[in-house]
Amino acid sequence: MKAWPLLFLLISPWVNAITLDELQQRFTEQPVVRAHFAQARTIKDLPQPLRSQGEMVIARDQGLLWQQQTPFAMTLMLNDSRMVQIINNQQPQVITAQNNPQMFQFNHLLRALFQADRQVLEKNFRIDFQEQGEGRWTLSLTPLTTPLDRIFATIVLSGQTYLETIHLNDKQGDVTEITFSQHRLQPAALTDEERQHFAAY
Repeated sequence: MKAWPLLFLLISPWVNAITLDELQQRFTEQPVVRAHFAQARTIKDLPQPLRSQGEMVIARDQGLLWQQQTPFAMTLMLNDSRMVQIINNQQPQVITAQNNPQMFQFNHLLRALFQADRQVLEKNFRIDFQEQGEGRWTLSLTPLTTPLDRIFATIVLSGQTYLETIHLNDKQGDVTEITFSQHRLQPAALTDEERQHFAAY
């Protein structure tokens, strides 16, 4: 009987281990995830980081809704066909694969990041997935395709049950860190207000 605690210690790291395929499955099984975000961008020539925060919704069948609240209002909606950005209730800016293919490609990858879409990521990045123990993980991405390889040195995602941080290290030496908190899976379907946001754009 005394061997059981030792046996448990030996096998428990394997029980908690997670792979990139399992992470993708976990993320895609969540129909709607809501979270608060805080973003800090450190620019070499500025003494203080540029900070912003707001709320994010990633819906498996609809796309990404990014609603920055401070320091100014900005709404970003991204789905399979277009990206729409609205700043301070001004006229929407619409980007599609037809009118700006490079920008659309870059923003389309944002959705792949949030959903850990292995197929899309492997086409555009060299992937280094590290299991950290206790279900924690780190996914380091080195761009392979243009224009990503001209903009970013690396993109590093980390988390546990959910995506918790994104580090964007660009070629100019600037760093952007996005931290997610207050993750919520309920309600499992979009609210009427959220559905209206996606439909409006």
